[in-house]
Order: sequence, then structure tokens, then C-alpha cells
Amino acid sequence: MHSIRPAEPRPFKRARFVRRFVHRFAAAFVALAVSAASFGVATPAHAEGQIRIAEQFGIVYLLLNVARDQQLIEKEGRKAGIDIKVDWVQLSGGSAVNDALLSGSVDIAGAGVGPLLTIWDRTHGRQNVKGVASLGNFPYYLVSNNPNVKTIADFTQKDRIALPAVSVSVQSRMLQFAAAQRWGEKDFNRLDKLTQTVPHPDAAAAIIAGGTEITGHFGNPPFQEQELAGNPKAHIVLNSYDVLGGPSSATVLYTTEKFRNGNPKTYHAFVDALVDAAHYVSANPEAAADAYIRVNHSKIDRALLLSIIRNPQVQFKVAPQNTLALAQFMYRIGAIRNEPKSWKDYFFDDPATAGGS
Repeated sequence: MHSIRPAEPRPFKRARFVRRFVHRFAAAFVALAVSAASFGVATPAHAEGQIRIAEQFGIVYLLLNVARDQQLIEKEGRKAGIDIKVDWVQLSGGSAVNDALLSGSVDIAGAGVGPLLTIWDRTHGRQNVKGVASLGNFPYYLVSNNPNVKTIADFTQKDRIALPAVSVSVQSRMLQFAAAQRWGEKDFNRLDKLTQTVPHPDAAAAIIAGGTEITGHFGNPPFQEQELAGNPKAHIVLNSYDVLGGPSSATVLYTTEKFRNGNPKTYHAFVDALVDAAHYVSANPEAAADAYIRVNHSKIDRALLLSIIRNPQVQFKVAPQNTLALAQFMYRIGAIRNEPKSWKDYFFDDPATAGGS
């Protein structure tokens, strides 16, 4: 099984930040290169019974964690009469995930709505990458440890905002959307010059420790909650739900048309396993928290983890919700060339995701 253990926020030393980030980036690149070499670039669709899943960091991947811990994909496969071998790959940033999917190194990609829309547009009429399912609705916070920053208008040239992938991640697109709402769409990229690509664990460490150029982090659970608990100066500057006007799917799963059509039993076993995982988390939040800790070898405070899972703003459902506004914004600013008229343009049509938006 191919996996990379996720990191936790750890004591942060300014002098080592750049060096450690470079090392982390290099390690991720090597892991991706090894994966591509192992499976072959542009690998043909393999036989039924194998699935390789790329995930990233955070509780937003809890449905995948539960599916892995409870072997739900394998169980659904056996119901369909096949034995499924599941491989897990952990990467950081939508760009790395998209590259892995297009290279044939993985079959299922996990990233934000922004990276999905980017790769859907890029492969339209060719590989035809589309969404498989949502991993639930989570509010994403832009957190700052700078007391002078109350709104996005208060960031100055001295501030830097950490994101998982500049100009690609859903956090980056959400920040652009917020900027467009405040200053007009011609100035959608007004804050781009302040953003930096930093993995969530390192960004959280920077916000908690303070004393670095990173004064803002547009993250996801549990990193944003750890920041708020770990630094008395940390506070919420922006909530993604406010930008989109309500609960929305931020992190999703997607794949190529070739994999879906060439491996129907494996594909549908995977989707069914996600539905099972959503029911499991909703009915058993404490068991789900334990599964997250086991799979991620996490040292997170269990009470904090449970508070996130039980947050009434968090909803575990596989049907995407409230994604079209961001998709149409990305089209208006030229980030994608193909205009989405409906969420169904960039999601596969499946009963499990019926009623999405």
C-alpha cells in the first residue's frame, strides 16, 4: 500500500521554514515521480479490481479515512463479485493531485472544487475529467495572527497568506472571489501577490508560532481550528460560507471518463463505499474520530476533533452542494475557458449525487 504519513502542526522555527518547505516539496515531487514511474505515464485503464486514490491533509478527507479504516471499498467490491485492491497516495496541493491523475499515477483525485474545475476545463473533450462525489460541506476559514487584519482589505505588503496551491486551490479561488466581491471583478487578483504555496501543516505551525512573514492561512479543518486554539492572536478574517452565501462543498473527488467507463464495478463500489462512510460518520462520530486518528497516526486533541465533526455547519454528504457560483466566477475571470451552465457539466451523473448543486 502506497501512502505518505500526514504531518501535524509542529513547533515552528523561522530560520528553518524555507529549507523545510523546500525539502517537503522535493519529497512530494519524488513521491509523485516514483509513483508515475511505477505505474507508467499515461497508463492504460487497468482491469477491474484496482483503484488508486490521491488524498491530501485534513478532516475534510474523513470519508476516505473511514472507508480505508473500515475497508468499505473492499466490502462493496465483494458485494459486486470482485476483490478490489486499494492503494492510497497522499499529496499536497491541487496541482500535484491533478498532475498525478493526468499522468495515470492515480485513478481517483481528492482536492478542492477549484482544482476540479481547472482539470475539467483542461481535459474537456479529451480525458473528460469530472467529479465523482463531494466529501461533505465544511466552512473554510482564512485565519490571521495579525491583530490589525480584521478583513481582507487590511492585509498589507508585509503580510503573506499561505494556501495549498496558489491560483489553483479552492482556497486561492475563494480568496479571488472574495476580492471580486469587495473591489469588483477587475480586481479579483488583488491579493494574489500576497499568497504563497505552503502545505497546511507547515502553514498552521507558522500561524500558531507567529514571528514569520506568514500572517494568514486559508486552510481547512482541523488546521484552522488548531490555529484558533493555539494562538490567542489568531482570528477568523473570512469564512468560505459567507463568500458563497451558505454551506458548500469545498473538497471533492474526481476521475477520468476512461477509468469510470472501463471499471464500472470498481467505480460504483467506490461510490457506494463513500455513501456508507457518510452514514457511518453521521451515526458514529466518536468511532469516526478514532478512525481518523488511526489512519493518519494523528496526535490531534480528540475533543477538538469531535467538535469539528459535530459542528452543525459541517455536513457529511456525497452530493455536491453550492458549487456553481464559484465555477461561473472562474469562467468570468478567464480561469477556465468552458462555461459551466450547471453543476452536472463537471460532475458525472450518478444516483448517489442526485440533487447536487
